[in-house]
Amino acid sequence: MNIQLSIIVLVWLILSLASYVTSQPGVFNIRTYGIPNGDITNALKSAWKEACASRIPSKVVVPASWYKLQQIDLEGPCNAPIEVQVHGMILSPKNPYNLNGQDQWVRFKYINFLTLSGKGTFDGQGEMAWKKNNCGKNTNCIRFAMNFGFFFLNNSVIKDINSKDSKYFHANVFGCNNVTFENFNVDAPKDSPNTDGIHIGRSTKVNIINSNIATGDDCISLGDGSRHIVIRNVTCGPGHGISVGSLGKYDNEEPVLNLIVKNCTLNNTDNGVRIKTWPGTSVISIASHLHFEDIVMVNVSNPVIIDQEYCPWNQCSKKSPSKIKIRKVLFKNIRGTSATQEGVTMICSQGVPCERVVLNDVDLHFNGSKVSAKCSNVKPKIRRKAPICKYY
Repeated sequence: MNIQLSIIVLVWLILSLASYVTSQPGVFNIRTYGIPNGDITNALKSAWKEACASRIPSKVVVPASWYKLQQIDLEGPCNAPIEVQVHGMILSPKNPYNLNGQDQWVRFKYINFLTLSGKGTFDGQGEMAWKKNNCGKNTNCIRFAMNFGFFFLNNSVIKDINSKDSKYFHANVFGCNNVTFENFNVDAPKDSPNTDGIHIGRSTKVNIINSNIATGDDCISLGDGSRHIVIRNVTCGPGHGISVGSLGKYDNEEPVLNLIVKNCTLNNTDNGVRIKTWPGTSVISIASHLHFEDIVMVNVSNPVIIDQEYCPWNQCSKKSPSKIKIRKVLFKNIRGTSATQEGVTMICSQGVPCERVVLNDVDLHFNGSKVSAKCSNVKPKIRRKAPICKYY
């Protein structure tokens, strides 16, 4: 009798707790909206609509389970701070053509004080899209959907979220101000094309901290108009490294200013820390105050590189030099192992040579010997120790 009573009391407590959680003011659990065939698209839209209209801080909860999700826009402005807390595994359609031709699968836009959290995973199921990707051969290729778009967000946080196997970039950050990615983890195979981890453009005060990014392209890339960006305690690899650019390809590009990359580790990446600009265009701009410090390289090809002749797949002409001015760049305490003899490569523009570049304590080794440095159109200042430039 006592055991039966205990079981009844326990069941009552569980049901009461579940009822309390789903009925808390400002908490919107997607399960209360119905999830036909495991597809949460309509439930998430409904929960978001009510939460965004709330006059008090609100939270949309996606409990632990496996779900399907079609393309979705979660749009503000909202009346109060809003959090989307994801505990489950959310699956994108495998077929890239089933996302309505949209550039992003999950898109957050025009929101102040957004938090996306919960240790959940957004799985783009990108393998079918990767097989159809021919952007290396076709400049007019179809660019499939990214996992995330974060557009015009202010004072927002993305934390403890996992992005897996995106069909294209994992996250595109555009027009944002004061946004932090913390423990934002990206996972895609080394051979997955164009799966950049986080791409930032025309945004200010974006922080990427304490995150792991493994992908088939740049772990983090900065497009034009990126200002006051901090990348700290990030592990990158596999991938193409941490990049400024590419810059200079499109008209009306804005400057890239004030970047700090610090306490990062790159493992077996195709590049380390890199600045890349296109030659053969009329685009005039500047990249300045770029600070790379306390970086560990583990078997990295091209650990330190400035490439102002960036022209992948011969998609440009090198007859005229890049017009992007690179200045005030610091590489400090860069150490570890290189997969290439040339551990430092700085190919600057003949038209606008790099200025005020500093190599401070760059200690890299290739097969047990110190790496060499290849340079053109730059006269770096050497502090403490660093490879001496050989010009060509």
